[in-house]
Formats: sequence, C-alpha cells, structure tokens
Amino acid sequence: MPGFDSLALQAPLARAVEVLGFAEMTPVQEQSLPAILEGKDVIARARTGSGKTVAFGLGALSTLDVTAARVQALVLCPTRELADQVSAELRRLARFIPNCRIVTLCGGVPAREQMPSLKQPPHIIVGTPGRILDHLRRESIDLRTLKVLVLDEADRMLALGFTESIHQVVEQVAKKRQTLLFSATYPADIQALSKDLQTNPIELTVESANDSVDIEEHFFEVSPAQKLDALTVLLHHHKPESALVFCHTRNDVRDVTEQLKARGFSVLALHGELEQRDRDEVLLRFVNKSCAVLVATDVAARGLDIKRLPAVIAWELPTDPDVHVHRIGRTGRAGEKGLALALVARRERERADAIEAKRGRPLPWAGLDLSGVAALSAPPPVAMVTVLIEGGKQDKLRPGDLLGALTGDIGLAGTDVGKIDVHPTRTYVAIRKEKSERALHGLRNSKIKGKSFRVWALT
Repeated sequence: MPGFDSLALQAPLARAVEVLGFAEMTPVQEQSLPAILEGKDVIARARTGSGKTVAFGLGALSTLDVTAARVQALVLCPTRELADQVSAELRRLARFIPNCRIVTLCGGVPAREQMPSLKQPPHIIVGTPGRILDHLRRESIDLRTLKVLVLDEADRMLALGFTESIHQVVEQVAKKRQTLLFSATYPADIQALSKDLQTNPIELTVESANDSVDIEEHFFEVSPAQKLDALTVLLHHHKPESALVFCHTRNDVRDVTEQLKARGFSVLALHGELEQRDRDEVLLRFVNKSCAVLVATDVAARGLDIKRLPAVIAWELPTDPDVHVHRIGRTGRAGEKGLALALVARRERERADAIEAKRGRPLPWAGLDLSGVAALSAPPPVAMVTVLIEGGKQDKLRPGDLLGALTGDIGLAGTDVGKIDVHPTRTYVAIRKEKSERALHGLRNSKIKGKSFRVWALT
C-alpha cells in the first residue's frame, strides 16, 4: 500500500499523520483521498473500521481557513456514538492546526446547553441530522458558507428515518460545495440520495475488507425453537470474551437477552427505546468487558466502533445481504482472529441464498449437536466490573486523578484498572472483578481532589 507521503498534504496534516503513526494508507484511503483532495464529490462503499474517517477528515481539514469564523465543514452521522468518534478523530488530525474549532451537536442533551459552544462559529460541525436541523431552525448555526458536506454511514441514517431531515439540512447548505458520501451498503435509496446531492461523483467500492482478515465463519440450520439452545451451545463451545448478537426486532432483543440472562450469561440489550444515558452505559459496560454478550438490532448497533470484538452471532439473517457482510466485518480487526456465526431457520434460506449469490461461493454450513445443552455448566464470570463515580469534567476530574487514587492509597495495580471514561457529570472506570469490592470501598472512603463522590457498581 502507498504511504501518506505520496499525497500532497499540507504541513500540519502531514505532521499529524506522522505523529499518529499512520504509514500505509488503507484501501479506502488509497482509492478516495486523491479525488477528495482534488475537491471532487465521492461516493464510497466502505464499512466501519476501514479508515474512511481519516479519508474524509483529511479532505475536510485541508480546505479550512481557520482565520475565517464560519462553518466550513459538516459531517452528518446516524448516531451520537459515531459522531463522538468522528469528532475525536478529527481533533487528532487537526492537532497541529492552530485555533481549529470542532463542535459535536447531537441529541441526548438539551439544545440550549449547546448554544455557548456556537457563539463563535466553529469551523467544523459533526452531528446527527435531527439536532443539526434543530439548530438551523433556532438560527444558532449558519451553513451557507459550507465547503464540505460529509454523510457518514448514510445507509443507516436512511434506515433510522433521517431522509427528510437530511434533505431539509441540505436545503440550507451552500450549493457550491464538495459532498462526500460513505455507506456500508449501496441500496437504491443511497443511489437516489447521491443523485440528489452530488455532482459527477467518483464511485468506489472497498469490497468487504473481510477478504483480508482472519474470520472463522459458520452457518447452522436450526428451527426457531432450537435457536436459544444453539446460541447457548455456541457461546459455551467458543467461549468468546465478548460477543455481539444481532436480532431483527426489538422484541427479539428483549426476549433473547432475558433468556440468556436466565441461563447465567452476563448479557445486556441495545435497542432504540433506551434512553441516551442507558444506551451509553450499556456500550461502556460491553467495551469495558464488564458484560460478555450484547444483544442488539442492526440499527441500534450502527456506529459502534469496537476495536476488538471476538465474535458476532446472527440470531436471524438480515434481508439485505450487504447488512450481513457489514455485521461480520465488525470482528477480526487489527490482526485479531474473528468468529462469525449465523443461526438460520428454514424460512431464512432465501436470505442465505442471497448472501451466497453475492459472495459467489458456497456458504460454510456446519452441524450442531444440541443433545448436551441441559448438562452445560454456568458460563464463566466477566473479567471486569464498571464502577460509576458521580463526578466528572464539571468537577475537574481527569482519568489520571482516578488512576492515581486507585493505585495510590487504595492499593490496586495498574493492571487492575481498565478504561476510564470521564463525562461532564459522571465517570466510569473498569475494574478487574476480583478487585472491584476493594476499589468501591476505597473510593467511597477517600477524597479525590479534595472532594467525596457517590460511587457504585453498575450491575
């Protein structure tokens, strides 16, 4: 793969790429960046984890005039989680661009609380279509000077019902602009969206990066009544440290979660009816390894960028074969071996045939012995516990403060402490399970930066 040094990047961006350790470009970067940097419209089919954020991020940042206090780039995302990830990546790339202002605008917090960050127009806005439209109606943002519009994971935005909001946002965006559209799948409604929003776009497809990763995949034909036993047997047999189980509906998510819980699994549900804070905490616990199994719909799981996910399991095959490809693309990343399993009822065989036709090769079907399911022992406990501290950025807490408290007087080893996430009013810390009681007792009976905080474990 060619390196970033083959591109004519501006000095601050070239320096950022070097400091971040990016050497060779990923396929999506190699194929899209030359056209993006030339200012052309691009429609790219690429999955999460392919490096597309760096591609459109470098493109957007290369157009900025930081001396001009106006919005020059807008990135629309389907979910708050993805918007947060995109904003973080853009800030990393912009680290050597002085006074570059990037603001994230999503639901989950009142719009009025976002107003102070908009008094001075940011250079780049990352957000969800509904909240961006809300701010346009409030006249708290002005997009008439936009140079670059990015639609990230456009297919999921349409699946979430944002089609009308996207068009209403675009009506208030500069007509002369560069439009970059990224989508994991390429159905007819995405083609129609591209036709409406783009001008002579460069079309490119980074075929399922699954071809270049190490994923063990199996399909199992089971009756609907056998699916729970099949899922139980597979989780016991493969023992993945964490597994993402995809269901078709919210009701299936709830049912599968409750049934796995009754069988002793550490399991949480992710679906569209969760409040934002509950959704955030579910994701934190899964990423922190304090929950072994996450059961989710495709829409709810979109935007999750989990760096290391040992297994994905389909409780039911999706109707769109591209969605299946996107599902299994979540495992086997960054040189890790992945596991992709699918439970297929007889009525789903047409869906399996569509996946097989798309791949152009037979699916890897396998048999499954369910006779010993009743004798299976309880699944192993999770490795970590997530501890919640009722204090955050508003209390001037930083990750180092928590790590210092835990490894200081409380006496934990650094290896006992996992990910630390500091939010405005709350902080979440992953603690090794066997040390969690010690951590809770210590935090409850000590002060951090001279203050006492309420502390408890999420269960």
